Amino acid sequence: MSVGLFASLLILAQPLVGEAVETEILVSGLDHPWAVAELPDGDLLVTEKPGGLRWIHEGALIAAPVSGTPDVLYSGQGGLLDLVLHPDYAENGWLYLTWTEGTRRDNTLKLGRARFEAGALTDFETIFVVEPNRSSNVHYGARMTFLPDNSLLLAIGEGFDFREEAQRPDNYLGTIIRLADDGTPFPPEVEDGAPGVYSYGHRNPQALLVDPETGVVWQNEHGPRGGDEINRIEPGANYGWPIVSLGIDYTGALVTPFDHYGEMTDPVLAWVPSIAPSSMEIYRGEMFADWQGDLLVTALIRGDAPSLGGHLRRVEMVDGEPVAQYVYLGDIDARLRDVFVASDGSLLVLTDEDDGQLIRVTPR
Repeated sequence: MSVGLFASLLILAQPLVGEAVETEILVSGLDHPWAVAELPDGDLLVTEKPGGLRWIHEGALIAAPVSGTPDVLYSGQGGLLDLVLHPDYAENGWLYLTWTEGTRRDNTLKLGRARFEAGALTDFETIFVVEPNRSSNVHYGARMTFLPDNSLLLAIGEGFDFREEAQRPDNYLGTIIRLADDGTPFPPEVEDGAPGVYSYGHRNPQALLVDPETGVVWQNEHGPRGGDEINRIEPGANYGWPIVSLGIDYTGALVTPFDHYGEMTDPVLAWVPSIAPSSMEIYRGEMFADWQGDLLVTALIRGDAPSLGGHLRRVEMVDGEPVAQYVYLGDIDARLRDVFVASDGSLLVLTDEDDGQLIRVTPR
């Protein structure tokens, strides 16, 4: 194990309770919401995993779902998933969605784009389809982010039953890929990689973002039983799964004896036991003055602090490395699915429930 990773694990073992924050429920009645995005006029769009896209207009949830969305496979971890706006959305109007399509035993992840106009999606087109299809309904990944040149990164899970494919970059399972904004793959960054492959050796990515100030690409992903990770993504790098892991199988058996191997890239931080990270943002807002450059992570399951369920976790970063972590919202008693930094610097957090909520978080 590398010294840097060992230090991160020591930090991780001692999370602190963060300072008090204010919470306000903006919207209730969402059906397992998965991602939120803010439009230039301040309205919000929220994906629901069963297939709905919801419009929050002038602070109120519009009763009718947005029309024109794709038909999705809502099964296991599949459904209507991530949502991001093009960096030039104000000029071109493009928004991007990921979803699963097919049958329970024969399905895949798709990427599409559309324009939003008065409660409807128009000009909808599927621009990328992940190959090969899989016979499982879990580990899709599906998070997206844009690079400074307006190319798009898409994180793809390895499908659980096909983990060895994550070490074969000639297919898309367990990879991050780079596409033009029309879905055209760039040349692979990996020798013998499939078109667009940017990095590989990933298990089940749950977050993907670019620091607007430094250009660094950050990602997090689920480990098995333990070994959730935050990674600094470099083009062409191999992130190790399933040859390297700090977790064990759900049966209790070893997945691998290696916590470091050769030239494979170690995580910047790992969680043992798991917290099930579900999204991540980097804070570059104005409301939380002391949080600049820190990573904000939502978690689905019990963490390693007393009485902590699903929660928001702040990883304090100094010079690109984690130095401490703090937990918030542990008293909400819900799985937290997504965190988004709004244009005013507040945080928008989604709870992954039958009666899901959109919560605004501000300093106290």
